[in-house]
Order: sequence, then C-alpha cells, then structure tokens
Amino acid sequence: MISLKKLPNGFEYIDIKNNSAEAKIALNGAHVFHYKRVGEEPVLWLSEKTEFEEGTSIRGGIPICWPWFGINEDKNLPAHGFARNSKFKIIKQDEINKDMSSVTFKLENKEYELSLHVEVGAKLKLELKTTNIDTKPFKITQAFHTYFNVSDILHVEIDGLNNKPYLDALTMKQEKQNGSITFKEEVDRVYQEVDTTIVLKDANRTLHVENFGSSSAVIWNPWIDKCKRMSLAKNDMREDAYKEFVCIESANAFDDFIVLEPNESHTLKAIIY
Repeated sequence: MISLKKLPNGFEYIDIKNNSAEAKIALNGAHVFHYKRVGEEPVLWLSEKTEFEEGTSIRGGIPICWPWFGINEDKNLPAHGFARNSKFKIIKQDEINKDMSSVTFKLENKEYELSLHVEVGAKLKLELKTTNIDTKPFKITQAFHTYFNVSDILHVEIDGLNNKPYLDALTMKQEKQNGSITFKEEVDRVYQEVDTTIVLKDANRTLHVENFGSSSAVIWNPWIDKCKRMSLAKNDMREDAYKEFVCIESANAFDDFIVLEPNESHTLKAIIY
C-alpha cells in the first residue's frame, strides 16, 4: 500500500507498506527517512530529535546531496546543495507486486530535471537521474548520504574497500586502505576507485551497498567531539548519537564529478540489502 500522509504541521510524506518491507519518504528533499524489512530492525538511522519541517534537512535516513557534495566554492551557498531542502513532486506510484512498491519524485527548473526513483522491497533501490535541459554544460557532484542504523559503532566493520585510495578529509592527505574499516575515532574519508560491493558488518547483521554510476564512496562517523558540537549547533541529535550510526555514502565526489552536455543524463544508483 502506498499512501500520502501529513503531519499536523502539514509536512507531507509517502508511506509504503508491502509484504517485504516498509518505508517513509518525505516530499521535502525526496528524503527516505525510514526503511525496514518485515520482522527486522530499521536499516536506516533517524535522530529522534529531528523536526520535520519543509525547507529543513532531516537528520538521518538518506539525504540527497545535489548538485554539489560538501562545501561549495561560494560559501554563501548551502553545504551539500539545495536538493535536500527542496520540495519534490510525486510523478509516479506503482504497486509492482505484493512484495515490491515504487515511487518516482521530480525536481526541475529551466536548467535541469532531477528525478529520484525508489523501489521498496527486500532490497531498497534508489536511482537519482540528472538531465541537463539547458544550452550549456552542467557540472555536478552528488551523494546518497545514507545513515545506517548500527548496534554500537565499536562493533562495526566495513569491508570491500581494502587497498582502495582515499582522501582523509580530516587531514586532507591521500591514504590507502589497509584491511577492514573499524571505528575508534572520527572518520571522514572519500574513497576512490570503488568498484565492488561495500559490506557493513554489525554485531547483529550484515548489510550490502552496491553502487552504480559512481567510483567514489564516503565513510563517515563524527565520533565524540564533533557529535557534541553538531548537537549544540543544530540540536537535531543527541550528543552520543555517533554510537548508533555510520554513514556509507554512494557518491560522485571530488574528482569523480560528472559533466553533462545539453540533453545528456546521468544516473547515480544504490542498492541496499
């Protein structure tokens, strides 16, 4: 069943339930903020302090970073672009079968068309398609900034990136991954040459992330001090929330940028299961 619902303040979201899974997707940012398979814990982490308001990004779930990832050269522009704070239109809904449902959202103006196609079933599939409808080239960086719900960050291990080069955003140095990724401090890395499935191993389960249309991925956890600073600055998560999530971001980041000529399209795709 697919239904459009509203919170008391008018905030709109799509509620999806089928025999395999359930999900909730806000029209604000086309933001998937809940996904869980039947009989299991939620796959996505969502801050209980999130205030659902139009024009304000949601802390947790899968924010869409677009048309730029990170800080823009123009410091007056918002970090991670404007898509996550923009209201999308629903252009298609489909009950594919008893185990799978899909919804497609669109954001457009005279220069571009941006659509997000979401399939909810035993796997969560996302396809973010950018089309240049302008008369000049259009450069983008982007990401699915996915917050994964974990039992305890100390018990997390990420595989699939061994021997991959990465930029350590904390030191701005190029490094190379040696073995599995574990967490004992703040981690903020942009991995390059990503061409395999990323595997998140938690104490209670194993999750997989497959990426298409990109060769970069971001691994992030703010750890103790930054989490406290973020909590004080925005009050949208607890000071110790870093224990409960890790971000694995399917991305076109930094040198993995995309240049679209007029009438060209590009699709960033992620499959989570």
